[in-house]
Amino acid sequence: MDAKSIFLNHLAQTSPHPLALEIEHAKGSYLFDTAGKAYLDLISGIAVSNIGHSHPEIVKAVKDQAEKYMHVMAYGEFIQGPQNQLAQRLNDLLPDGLDSSYFVNSGAEANEGALKLAKRITGRTEIIAFNKSYHGSTHGALSVSGNEVKKNAFRPLLPGIKFINFNNVEDLSLISSNTAAVIIEPIQGDAGVRIPDENYLKALRDRCNETGTQLIFDEIQTGFGRTGKLFAFEHYKVVPDILTIAKAFGGGMPIGAFISSKASMDLLTYDPMLGHITTFGGHPVNCAAALANIYVIESEGLVEHVESKGALLESLIANPIIKEIRRKGLMFAIEFESADMVQKIVMKCIEKGVITFWFLSCPESFRIAPPINISDEEIRIGAKAIQEAIAESH
Repeated sequence: MDAKSIFLNHLAQTSPHPLALEIEHAKGSYLFDTAGKAYLDLISGIAVSNIGHSHPEIVKAVKDQAEKYMHVMAYGEFIQGPQNQLAQRLNDLLPDGLDSSYFVNSGAEANEGALKLAKRITGRTEIIAFNKSYHGSTHGALSVSGNEVKKNAFRPLLPGIKFINFNNVEDLSLISSNTAAVIIEPIQGDAGVRIPDENYLKALRDRCNETGTQLIFDEIQTGFGRTGKLFAFEHYKVVPDILTIAKAFGGGMPIGAFISSKASMDLLTYDPMLGHITTFGGHPVNCAAALANIYVIESEGLVEHVESKGALLESLIANPIIKEIRRKGLMFAIEFESADMVQKIVMKCIEKGVITFWFLSCPESFRIAPPINISDEEIRIGAKAIQEAIAESH
């Protein structure tokens, strides 16, 4: 069987129509297929490869750690250098109260841990989430995601979940002394890059303080420079009780974390002991990659250029046919009149060697989230292809 037949018949599929590009290697902002065609990756593997593909510092960190040791014990029993160093670095970067990290394997697992932790802290069961939100595809994460179409086939899901509208201050009154946690993306990603009003997250923080509710910020898409700050909450000067990260955390390797105070995290160690466990969480190779990823972002000063690069790209893709551009840093939603138009543009871009993608909960927009170290010349190449794709699809 050829590679495509194996892919379609022996790898479980997520849709009837996968893009099915056969990738041979990737470097920097580009993917290369087996025929040698280059594709400019303007979505970073869905907000994962923030410093590009196969960055030499990441590759070196992975090789060096793999030669020392890989998995040696389920998370939390042995002292391992890469875990220690990564936890210390995060502690240095994050505000007070976010000083204890629990390393996991993915964003969904990070959110699962955060929800459990909030229930353990408060002794409550009600969770409030947001319409059109996305927090993952496992049962708990899916329960607090706001896309009903994606959920209906898998009910019953977690009980006690209420949904409110993002950026609606009046809805905050639904947060009460019965609410264990509010889980929110500071900037909604899959809803099509929905940016909060300047004081909305502060009002949310105040309401959670009034009711003794844990505030969970899901920064799985927005973290590690994507929005022009290392974390999106820095734009709004609001600190969560629990922070979840993944995607761009590992520089291309699979790792996530939920982060809170030491006192809160200690609650998972008794009544019951092993209140949250994971075999592969904090894998030393992935921790080494994550540490190298943070080093690259800081040493190369990548975050400070994100806004100017985003502004350049926005100016170059401006087109009267576009209904709206929503952007924070290098996180874009480009909205058109119809999902059909978006589908055509995305496929035309691929023909031209540029990868864009759509949103699950906002099909009339397509996403752009390139590596934050993309060059200005690559931005111009991508924008030219997008303009051509728009013209040919209109």
